[in-house]
Parts: sequence; C-alpha cells; structure tokens
Amino acid sequence: MERILIGDLHDHIDKEVSVAGYVDVRRDHGKLVFLDIRDRSGTVQAVALPNHAEAVEVAQALRPEYVVRVTANVNKRPEKMVNADQANGDIELELLSVTVLAEAAELPFEKEADLNLDTALDNRPFTLRSPRNQAIFKVQSEIVRAYREALLAEGFTEFQAPKIVGGDAEGGAEVFRLEYFKDRWAYLATSPQLYKQIMVGVYERVFTTGNVFRAEKHSTSRHLNEISMLDAEMGFVDSQYDVMDVFTKVLRHIVQHVGETCADELKLMGATLPNTPIEFPHVTLRDAQKLILEKTGRDNTEEPDLTPEDERWLCEYAAEELGSDFLYVTGFPVSKRPFYTMEDPDNPGYAKCFDLLFRGVEISSGNQRVHDYATLTEKMKDKGLEPENFSFYLQAFKYGMPPHGGWGLGLERLTEKMLGLDNVKEASLFPREINRIDTLLTQ
Repeated sequence: MERILIGDLHDHIDKEVSVAGYVDVRRDHGKLVFLDIRDRSGTVQAVALPNHAEAVEVAQALRPEYVVRVTANVNKRPEKMVNADQANGDIELELLSVTVLAEAAELPFEKEADLNLDTALDNRPFTLRSPRNQAIFKVQSEIVRAYREALLAEGFTEFQAPKIVGGDAEGGAEVFRLEYFKDRWAYLATSPQLYKQIMVGVYERVFTTGNVFRAEKHSTSRHLNEISMLDAEMGFVDSQYDVMDVFTKVLRHIVQHVGETCADELKLMGATLPNTPIEFPHVTLRDAQKLILEKTGRDNTEEPDLTPEDERWLCEYAAEELGSDFLYVTGFPVSKRPFYTMEDPDNPGYAKCFDLLFRGVEISSGNQRVHDYATLTEKMKDKGLEPENFSFYLQAFKYGMPPHGGWGLGLERLTEKMLGLDNVKEASLFPREINRIDTLLTQ
C-alpha cells in the first residue's frame, strides 16, 4: 500500500491508509493505547483498540522515537473530542497493524527538556528533533529559498565558489592553513569575494551560498569558525546605494516569504517578523556616532568602527524612531576595509561601503569595489599584499571589468535575530567554534 503523509490525511477520511513515521508519545489508557505519530508533514493521534489485539500488543512495547509503519482507518473524531488547536485535531487513526522499522534506545532526556546550550549541542543528532529546533531550521531553509528566489527574479545567476583558495580575500583575517599543495600553503576561504568579482565579468549579476571559515580565536555568543554566507555581486553600479537598493528588495522578500511559509514556526518561537519599510534608513558612520554622543553621552566619534553597544543602540533607535528593524551604516574609513573597496572621491579617506544592522548586530557588509586594474594593484600593495600572489584574480580586471559591488550576508546571524535566539550557535546545525567540533572539546 502506498505511504500517505500525515499532512494529507484529510483527503483520506473513512479510508484505510499506510502511514510511516516516528512515535512521538505513547499513552496507555487501560486496554487502549494512544500514539502520537509524526512524519515530515505533521503529527496525528492514533489509537489501538482491543478488537485489534495484535496492534495493541505491538503498540504497548513502543517507546518514543521508534520508527514505525502502520495501517489504519482514518476516522473523524466525535465532536466533543475535537482539538481545534491541533492541525489534525479533528481526525484520528484507528490502528489495524503496527510494524516496527527501527527501535530506539531509552531517551537521555525529553525532547522538550530545558537544557543548557552545551548539553543540547553535545546531543545534537537527537535534540534537532525537538519542535523548537525543527522550527529554527525550517525558517533558515526558507530564508535560503527566498534569497535564491529574489535574486533570480533580479536577473542574477547562481554559481558555486571554491572553498580552498590560494590567498585570503580579506587581507589579514585569521585563516585556516592547509599543507597539501606543492611548495605553497593553501587556505580555507574566508569569503567567496574574489571569485564572485571574477564572475561579474562573466554574468554581470551573480550570487553564491556556502560555508566560509574564520580562524578567529573567539568564544562568544556572536562568533563561529564556520559560517554560512549568502553572497551577491552586481555589475554596472554607480555607487554602493545601487547595491543597497537591490539588497533591500531581497531582504523584504525574505521577510515576506518567511511570514507566508513559517507562520506556525514563528508562533512556536514567539518571534515577530521585522519591520521592513520600502526603503531601509541609512546613516553615515560619523553621523551615527554624533547621534550616539548627543543622545547617550558616549563619545566614539573618532573610532573607525561601531562598538557592539553602538550597534545595539542604533538598532533600537531605528526601530523606535524610524520604523525599521534594519539600518544601513555607510562611509567607514577606507583604511579599515579590504583592498578591493572603492574610496569615495567626494569624501577622501572614507569608503563607498555599508554595514547592515539588524536587531542589535551587524549581519552584513558590502561596498562598491575597485574595478580599475592599476588602482587595484596599488591598493593591494598599500595593504602589504603582493599582486603576484593574486595574478589569477587580477586577470578579470586586466581584461576589463565594469563598476560593480556586492554584499555578504551571514545566514546564522540573520536566523538568530529573526527568531530572537540568545546565541548564534543555536542557528547553526552543527556549530564549529574554538571549543567545539560536534562535541565540546573542553570541560
């Protein structure tokens, strides 16, 4: 008999079906055994009645997480037994037979147990099955889906960037070195930056999703050593504002899509969708610092970047005063930006760049890039880099590149802030950081 998904059972009322899934809960009531069975599409209550003795016998031996296949009649519940708060609260499976496909050991703790983060992560293969974690990563999956949809609609082409590279695009970030290639070091990529710029010369508008690696020796709630990045690059721009305009459309589509596809998950998490006006507000770094000085008395007006405290305050200000949970900060010192960042000719010493803040933290940065071959090689030298080491990358510029720019968006941070999580590790399926590779390395 063909397997029917639990989410489709309403199409099979008063029919016999085959359902396969996991035992979520078993409840014994005298001669009756009740099961909650779940599959990828939902959960339904099933009951083993005394007139099906074999089904009762098997059901009585089941534990949570047993994998089973059942044949059953799909019955409507009596009116007084309907649970309107459940997706399948008006139907019930009357079990005819139960087959155990895989047994499960006694659980180390309940799936809904309130665990400290390290215990939850040490037991990740099991704790990922909890409704809360399923909700987190359903939302994350839909974020990536919406990101791809939005960019394809804007004429972008997706490509896959290499993760093993010959040089560090960020010009100084801590990197993981690989000793494998003859007579030279290779590195795990900290960004797909150089390759997406090359691809602008091929398709004009490109994007890529994938993991990047940072060997920063941090152990905080904000940092991971392996992160998922949503990157894009676009040609024929006049400034960073052209990039920001497209990026804003993409983020608005993501938020709308998550609202449409993840209403149940957002409700379970107690999360509210962010406010996304048609145009996100933006402010220069120096104007932002002046505003912080005026409103709080903190004087960071000479600093080249925002402090975490500044980022939190600016996000609160934008939400309360500007009606937006997103805020662009532009015009950072060019000395603090990577070599490929274009300097603003109208504001020497400052870059044509932006950071995007969201609910208290930077989730993205971007800029207009240098597209002139001679200027780019000089900027490399200014950063202490040898152009010869980047000769492969520089071919794209030697043979003609349009003005272009782009962004990199951290998937885990976006997920974390959209759902109001306490730690970015909660938004990583299998987080890697200085103290963890699957299980905790230090006790």
